[in-house]
Amino acid sequence: MNSSQKTYDDETSEKAKSIVKSYLINNYHGVEDIELGELYQSPMGSMTVDGKVNGNEEFSITFTDKLKVRSLVVKSKNFPEEKEQCKEKDCNY
Repeated sequence: MNSSQKTYDDETSEKAKSIVKSYLINNYHGVEDIELGELYQSPMGSMTVDGKVNGNEEFSITFTDKLKVRSLVVKSKNFPEEKEQCKEKDCNY
């Protein structure tokens, strides 16, 4: 991370990571293990965290100002399948 990017305090970081875990577990099938990196500010200014599901399925999640999931970018082919009831609208997390 370069020095011009925003850093996040421990409380914000822990809350965001908890939200990511809840989001993935509640919206995707077969999520058994979640590894998360450190929060960082994306080039577009959004709070972002990268991670892996089940050991090797990579993703990035960006947040709104209110710590709601704005987007999920899947970076691998075998990412867990989205639950049917969560496809049109995110399930609660």
